[in-house]
Amino acid sequence: MSKKVALVTGGTRGIGKAIASKFAAEGYNLVLNFMRKKKDAEQTKQEFEEKYGITVHIVKANVGDLEQIKALFAEVDQSFGRLDVFINNAASGVLRPLMEIEESHWDWTQDINAKAYLFAAQQAAKLMEKTGSGAIVALSSLGSIRALRNYVAVGVSKASVEAITRYLAVELASMNIVVNAVSGGAVDTDALKHFPNREELLDEAKQKNPAGRIVEPADLAETVYFLCTPAASMIRGQTIIVDGGLSLLA
Repeated sequence: MSKKVALVTGGTRGIGKAIASKFAAEGYNLVLNFMRKKKDAEQTKQEFEEKYGITVHIVKANVGDLEQIKALFAEVDQSFGRLDVFINNAASGVLRPLMEIEESHWDWTQDINAKAYLFAAQQAAKLMEKTGSGAIVALSSLGSIRALRNYVAVGVSKASVEAITRYLAVELASMNIVVNAVSGGAVDTDALKHFPNREELLDEAKQKNPAGRIVEPADLAETVYFLCTPAASMIRGQTIIVDGGLSLLA
């Protein structure tokens, strides 16, 4: 098939869905990964296919498991025979104070957020070799560089995501694969509902943001898409912060 293909993990809800919608609007066929809520995934598939006239393939997989990662990319290959864009969006993690973090919390968070990214990127690169180029973008957060309340396990995993991005950008450059990350400020999605201090985060973002509003999923989607275009081909290994300037304040 000649139409380009984008894989978005966690692509059926929230920020992932906004990113997938942007690529769909630009004519990409999609592979959308989900782990729970199959009904949401099926609704997203129907919505995008009817609205954009593209093909959407949904795949249930826990990206914290290496065998399921391999199976996910095998389905991409079987369904479309190519992969042009990989968006590492799926994330999870335990939100607790540092002294309450247990080994199981740590392992779960690192597996889903950091380990999955590295090994999924390996699989993505193998498929991108078929067409001779590709783009990879990972989603990070400001907790990678700032100490946020209850965020130690996730914050460290996101710091790993940004470090992995730099290594991938250098080592995959010879395959003509561009790799970057996008870090968002507080975005009001279902994921934020799990934060004990959700209201505090949103209030700060609304009241103090130099841009005059909070970050919307579409803001992140636009930046992610741009990093996958030829116009951004010389941006490599960078983490682009999309927060309206909030992180610039003391």
